[in-house]
Amino acid sequence: MRITDVGGFALSSPIDPSQDRDFHGGTRRLLKRDVVLAVVETASGLRGAATAGATSSAMREYFEGDSQGTFADVLENEVAAALEGEEIDEITDAHDLVEATALPDRLETKAISAIDVALYDIRGKELGTPVYELLGDQYENPPEPTTDLPLYASSGMYMEPKEFAEQAGYVEEAGFFGYKYRPGIGPDADRRTIDLVSEALDETEMMLDSHTWWKLEDSYGDETVDDIVAYADEKGAYWVEEPVAPDDYAGYERLAETGAALAGGESEASPDGLLALGETGAVDFLQGDVRHHRGFTGCRRAIEFCRGRDVEFVPHNFGTWLGLLANAHLVAAAPEVDLVEYPIFEDDPLVDASGDPGMYPFDLAFDIVEGRPPVENGRLTVPDEPGLGIEIDLDVVEEYPFIEGPWTEFRYES
Repeated sequence: MRITDVGGFALSSPIDPSQDRDFHGGTRRLLKRDVVLAVVETASGLRGAATAGATSSAMREYFEGDSQGTFADVLENEVAAALEGEEIDEITDAHDLVEATALPDRLETKAISAIDVALYDIRGKELGTPVYELLGDQYENPPEPTTDLPLYASSGMYMEPKEFAEQAGYVEEAGFFGYKYRPGIGPDADRRTIDLVSEALDETEMMLDSHTWWKLEDSYGDETVDDIVAYADEKGAYWVEEPVAPDDYAGYERLAETGAALAGGESEASPDGLLALGETGAVDFLQGDVRHHRGFTGCRRAIEFCRGRDVEFVPHNFGTWLGLLANAHLVAAAPEVDLVEYPIFEDDPLVDASGDPGMYPFDLAFDIVEGRPPVENGRLTVPDEPGLGIEIDLDVVEEYPFIEGPWTEFRYES
C-alpha cells in the first residue's frame, strides 16, 4: 500500500454541565472527554482509522500540561511527513519510519499504536478479510477465531455505596460478565461498597478499579490497601485493578501475598513495560491496549507472554466504539483470551436495563462510527466484514471541535 495522507483530529465531547464526584480527600470534576482520531488514506482510495493519544488512566499527561490537541499535531506533522508517499509492504515498516522521526518515547509509542491499527484496518480491506483473521495467522498453531465475546462493564465512579450497588444491578440485568467500578470514597465506605455490590450481584462478577487509591494527596497507606484488597477477595472480587501506582512492582508483589487476583498494565508506557509487570508474577490479569502499546503488533508480544502461563491477557479499553472493535479483533484472534472491557456511558443505546448504569455523558464515543457494534445481552459479535468491520463518521470533526484544557481535574481538600 502507498500512503497518501495521514490526518490527526483532536475532538472533544463536552460534559455540560460539568459533574463533580467526591472521593476521599477531594473532588474530581469532569469537564469533557477528548479523543484523537487518526485517519490514514492510500493511493487506492482505502481509508483506515484508529483512536489515539495519551492514556487517560494515570492522567500524568494532564498534570504535566500536555493535551490531546498536541498529539493530533504530532500525527499531522512529524508522522505525516514520515509516512506520506511511502510504500508500505509490512505494517512494521511504518513503525520503522515513525521511529526515525526521533519523537519522544511516549509520543512515538502512541503514534505507532494508532498507525498500526489504522494500517491493519486498510490491509484487511485490501484483502477482503477481517482484521482478526490477519492477526490469527501470525500465531503459531493458532486456534479458531472466537468472535462471540463476553464483555465486562466498566462503570461506577465515586458514588455512595448504595448507588454503586444499584448500578451493579442494572449491569447484571443487561447481561454483562462483570461490573467494574472505581472506589476511593474512603476506606470504610469502600468496604461498605464491597458488601453491597457483592450482595447485589448474582451471576455477574465484581471488579474493583482502584487507581484512585494511589493518586490521593493523602493516600490510604499500605496497611489500609492490603486490608481492603484482602476484604474484596474474601467477598468474591474477580480482580482488583491497579491497587498501587503502575511502577510499584514491589507493591503488586506484596498484595499478591493476600491471595487476591490482581490486574494491571494499562498505564505501562510500552510493550516492554507490560512484559516487565507480567514477569513479576504478581498479576493474574495483564491489561494491554492497542491504543497504548504499539497497536496489534505490540499487544501480540504480551499475549504470547501470557500464553501457557498463570496470567491472562485482558485488554484495557476505555473510550469509543472504534476502540472497542479494535481491541475486540485482537481478542478474537488471540489464543487463551476472550474477555473485553466495555465502558458504559450515559444513555448508551447498546445497554438494555431498567436504569442507566452510565458513568457520564460521552456522546462522541457513539457518534464516531457509522452504525452500531453488534452488542446484545452483554456480548459482542466481532464483525466479519473487511478490516475492523465498521466505518468512521467524519462528520464528528465538525460536530465535536477540540476544547483546550484538561478533561478532568482533581481538587484536594486543604
